[in-house]
Amino acid sequence: MTSTTLQLSEPYGPAACRVDGTGEVLLLIHGVGMQSAAWAPQIAALSGRCRVIAADMPGHGGSAPLPAGAKLPDYLDWLDAVLDALGLDAVNLAGHSMGAMIAGGYAMTRPERVLRVALLNAVHRRSPEARAAVEARAAVIRDGRMDLETPLSRWFGRSAAEQAAQAQVAGWLANVDPDGYAAAYGAFARGDATYADGWPQVACPMLALTGGDDPNSTPAMAAEMAQAARNGQAVAIAGHRHMVNLTAPDVVNAHLQEWLARPAADPAERKETA
Repeated sequence: MTSTTLQLSEPYGPAACRVDGTGEVLLLIHGVGMQSAAWAPQIAALSGRCRVIAADMPGHGGSAPLPAGAKLPDYLDWLDAVLDALGLDAVNLAGHSMGAMIAGGYAMTRPERVLRVALLNAVHRRSPEARAAVEARAAVIRDGRMDLETPLSRWFGRSAAEQAAQAQVAGWLANVDPDGYAAAYGAFARGDATYADGWPQVACPMLALTGGDDPNSTPAMAAEMAQAARNGQAVAIAGHRHMVNLTAPDVVNAHLQEWLARPAADPAERKETA
């Protein structure tokens, strides 16, 4: 595996990536507060069948932040710049949490550039109560107050495997750039309904996978998105929560392998939905 820094077009600045494998491209986008290293189990398992590129989201890892007040569509524009810098026309696209919001919106608005799309622990149409809670947390983060315990307590159980993953995630959260984190979390807080009506337009193979015990990215949300997409599949992994790619990597990787084996949408069909 190699690490590289892309020099994106204006106004985005550098974007850091981890790259491994050869062949058809799988591009991975992590969630708020994480970095591309969070995809290590998937990079190891999937780089034998394709070229895996895990990108640091703006303001995370080695990637430059977007401005304060950036909205979800601004992160899709950033992804355009990443694909352009890589010289890629179309990719398999998978995202976790905020990364899943980006991946889903991208599949709807740039279908010609997406062969398949996978959403891990995605949020879809929060309840009013959940929306109020996440917007309150966004305000706290915007004020520069970092509360690690609240997300960690929601994301992880008490098993040894969960606690080991929690220690990794706590380290990433503790070292994230505060401004990049605040900008991304604000877009995440406001973005769950931005593209929620667009799933019927998505013709490519779509996987919505979450933890059966994830209180915020619920199995019901995954099922609703998959049912609305033309070629969707929903999976809930029992006994796991929000960081399912780290706490149940073998199960997640098996589902991603099956998703990658599904025939991609015909290029003409993808262009028709553009």
